[in-house]
Amino acid sequence: MEEVEAASCPLRISATVRALGAALRGNQENGQAKSRSNDGERLFPEPEKLWFKESSAKNLRNRDFLSPSTMLNTLFMDGQVPPCVLSRVLSLHGSGVLPVSEGGVVGEGLRVRVDRPAAFRSVLGEHGGLEGYLKASTQKEASVVINCPALHTKTNAPTAKTLTLGQLRTILLADHMGALLRRQGFSVSFCPKLVEDSDIICFLETLGVDWSTLPASWTNENGEQRMREELEKCPYQEHDSEKGRRVSGGRRESDESDGAIRINLTRVVQEQGLMGYDPSIGTCTVQQENLAHLTQLKLAASDCTVSPATVIHVTSCQDEFRQQQIAMLWRASGATHKQRFLVCGPVKTPGCQLTAAQYLQLRRDQMKEASEMKYGDQVEGQSWDDIIRVMTSATVRFELLSTVHTSPVTLDVHREGSVSTKGPRGGVFVMYNCARLHTLFDSYKRGVEKGLYPEIPEGSQLDFSALKEEGEWLLLFNYLIPFSELLDQSGQAVDCEGGGARLNIKTEQMCKFLVSLSKDFSSYYNRVHVLGEPLPHLFNQMFCRLYLLSALRELYHSALETLNLPPVRQL
Repeated sequence: MEEVEAASCPLRISATVRALGAALRGNQENGQAKSRSNDGERLFPEPEKLWFKESSAKNLRNRDFLSPSTMLNTLFMDGQVPPCVLSRVLSLHGSGVLPVSEGGVVGEGLRVRVDRPAAFRSVLGEHGGLEGYLKASTQKEASVVINCPALHTKTNAPTAKTLTLGQLRTILLADHMGALLRRQGFSVSFCPKLVEDSDIICFLETLGVDWSTLPASWTNENGEQRMREELEKCPYQEHDSEKGRRVSGGRRESDESDGAIRINLTRVVQEQGLMGYDPSIGTCTVQQENLAHLTQLKLAASDCTVSPATVIHVTSCQDEFRQQQIAMLWRASGATHKQRFLVCGPVKTPGCQLTAAQYLQLRRDQMKEASEMKYGDQVEGQSWDDIIRVMTSATVRFELLSTVHTSPVTLDVHREGSVSTKGPRGGVFVMYNCARLHTLFDSYKRGVEKGLYPEIPEGSQLDFSALKEEGEWLLLFNYLIPFSELLDQSGQAVDCEGGGARLNIKTEQMCKFLVSLSKDFSSYYNRVHVLGEPLPHLFNQMFCRLYLLSALRELYHSALETLNLPPVRQL
């Protein structure tokens, strides 16, 4: 897979940690490294393991990176850092490396503090510099098919009324994965294609899911027939002489299967050297719905711009075995795509059973009630309908995506419950704080129109040393600078070889990032009066803060885009 490096060199946490590690280790032949054992073997830890980034407000008051004393004891006799090594660390520089201000040895280890005004100036003050922090650091030239078994036709086509909450979780996760991978340059094709304007498409659109569609007149009977012929010719077919042997799940074929296609999936797994598949996968009798599923997979793969595509099956834990069968049937037909499984845990609703459509309606009603309690008669008209729709979608997405994908999600779906428009409770809290930023800039714009404030100058004209409040550095260091590397992680997991059939991606990280960002921004915004008195000697600090919060607003938009949530600009 090819990667194209970003043209600019934004500051990166990983690049800084590697550079700090290399500076600390230096030339390992200089005799400073401590022996690992009595036989003279030396321990040379990898550079990126020697330091860690601080993130808590308490620790960030006096340091940004720390090499723990345990590491210093490993590298140096008695843990004493030689002056030449300390000098090398403090004079650190390089592409993407955060500028160092000062540092020294303390009880916990070797601390380093970043030159914060220089970092603010680099991120906020350089023309066009912010863009590099809001996109993935590398762009992949590869294709991915994201297959969602919950949307395939079985006995009947899926509808909003038949969709379960567990299936809805897999759909939203597939949608989120698609948005994340596209941000990294992947060509993404969704499977299956659904009939345009169908009930299920209209339902998904209310949640902001933009799924691939086909016209109602479309048919793929010829494709299904060709798939059947490919399976009939494959070397893994079991013929009538082998009838009666065990099939998947330990069952035996009935006489009704005479004349059907039976594929020995165990042989497919073993002969192709595939890892991580259920050992009881056995033999599968090909059903019509299997042919339709396989044909849709083939169609989606043919849409990919870079071949061969990686196929990610986003499935529930209950359907994982069945989807492994589908994957091996596709292999048996001659497909050579790498296939991985992103498996979701169940969704539990103690004391109540709801379909996906009923759950969405409940959250919409609760969101409207909460808005009416707060804003009264203002809550009417198309603009409020749009706000409630987006806020409901945010609530649903954060409830179903904020948990590790393999773990169960438990929902409170009792009618007397409510969706609060305040408090750190997920999607609503995130959208509320995003709206606060828009309100702030609307207020600044009105102040300019009234002549209270001048137009904001170019960043190069500002003195960013005015940003001294601890919350300001926390927002830059914990959120703006690391965001690009957060975007990189899903693509790295897709690229990772080995590890079996299951794909383990921290799909919950974007939701948690946004909630954490909103907590820290809310704390800062409640504490600091950004638009101060219209006095010339205060303008520099106000403009620096506006630059920071403008960047934060763009960060919100960029992160919400990976969840297919448009920003709410007023509340």
